[in-house]
Amino acid sequence: MEELELIAFKIISGVGAARSSYIEAIQAAKAGDYERAEKLIAEGDESFVEGHDAHAGLLTREANEGQGSTVSLLILHAEDQLMSAEGFKTIAQEFIDAYKRIDKLEAKLK
Repeated sequence: MEELELIAFKIISGVGAARSSYIEAIQAAKAGDYERAEKLIAEGDESFVEGHDAHAGLLTREANEGQGSTVSLLILHAEDQLMSAEGFKTIAQEFIDAYKRIDKLEAKLK
């Protein structure tokens, strides 16, 4: 396997795990388990950093070599997954906040 393919898979693996953690965090918040939700966000952040660092290394390499690297569908997919995971984190945090607010309002009604 070529080096660019390995980097792409490293990005996809890291940010894919992050996105899964962010989705699980939403599910935990929906169940009222906010401690677990926050833990899953933190786990997702750790995985995201792995993918992000691989991506940053790719960008640094391209900048240092002075020429554009070959853009492949695999690299484009990796970057798409990176951006998707970043969006899922934002959505997860918003859902967690919304579920906390709903729980507080429901507690006041009881």
